[in-house]
Amino acid sequence: MISNKRDKCFLEGKARSSNLELYRIICMLMIIAHHFVINSGLIFPQGPMLVHSTDVNTFFLQIFGMWGKTGINCFLLITGYFMCKSTITLKKFLKLIFQIYLYKIVIFGIFACFGYEIFSLSRLIKLVMPVWGINQNFTSCFLIFWLSIPFWNILVQNMTKRQHQCLLVLLLGTYTILGSIPHFHITFNYVTWFGIIYLISSYIRMYPHPTFEKKKLWATVSILSVILAVLSMFVMIHLYGGNAAQFFVSDSNKFFAVVVAVSSFLWFKGISLPYNKWINIIGGSTFGVLLIHANSNTMRTWLWRETVDCIGHYSLPLSYLVLYSISTVCTIFMVCVLIDRMRVKLIEKPFFLWYDHKIIPKLSKWQIS
Repeated sequence: MISNKRDKCFLEGKARSSNLELYRIICMLMIIAHHFVINSGLIFPQGPMLVHSTDVNTFFLQIFGMWGKTGINCFLLITGYFMCKSTITLKKFLKLIFQIYLYKIVIFGIFACFGYEIFSLSRLIKLVMPVWGINQNFTSCFLIFWLSIPFWNILVQNMTKRQHQCLLVLLLGTYTILGSIPHFHITFNYVTWFGIIYLISSYIRMYPHPTFEKKKLWATVSILSVILAVLSMFVMIHLYGGNAAQFFVSDSNKFFAVVVAVSSFLWFKGISLPYNKWINIIGGSTFGVLLIHANSNTMRTWLWRETVDCIGHYSLPLSYLVLYSISTVCTIFMVCVLIDRMRVKLIEKPFFLWYDHKIIPKLSKWQIS
């Protein structure tokens, strides 16, 4: 049963509204801002934000960069909402794997030409392997999770509503409620957590309820949860020091990372935003933005520590630091979008045009025979 007209348009392949594509864009900006702070040396090890933990610039940067793990949850909510009633095809898989490999190989080659990377057998193996490390590596974990979606769909489509609710209570109680208690340690990887987020979004999709459609309610919950998350930062700094500032959003399972993501997703899902070509185009390149700007440790060092030089700009007057941080994040986002759109136009579209005309007919004949 299709829950609403927006879902029906999606499944029929029509131009869908752009509310969740706009949401996807905002989430990626949150992730880039998080990397601006986390990957730049501003905090670890012994960066200026730890040395000057009560400085006004530190407070701004803590707030500016505290939403990356929340953004990951937001992305997975969108994926789960649509994929729980969709299927994985060979073409979808090829698009995903080609995009991942292209950026891995091309960016490594560019850095190798300029002396930032050294070619070795171990590095070659890492490039060839589609998955390298199932812990905190987003791309590897997302690929494994994405391939497991058909099995998640078997689960969510055959459980009763009550069973779905009980499973969510069990898993969120374990990973989020207990996991948000200081000194209570929860160990997991993102493949596991992505499955839990999938259970949340699939429940929203499969069991529509009038409460889910209350935009004002979820806008209010989103804003209040953001405010409380920021206040929790000041409390944690007071109790445990600068290292613990972002505790309640420090990983995707933490309380406010989940609450902000779910409430904001429901908020944007209910917004009546008509189809906008440019929002949808830009939204469609957000995964490419992630693959480019967070490609490797070499990219992180070159981008944040050398090119952007976040540490070197820490001592700017607050107004200039705010302007510099926001403009840097937006610039990186737009440059990566342009690169990904070039990839789509010059490589992906021609390849899959050939694929549709040459390969699909052959596959169809084999299936008939």
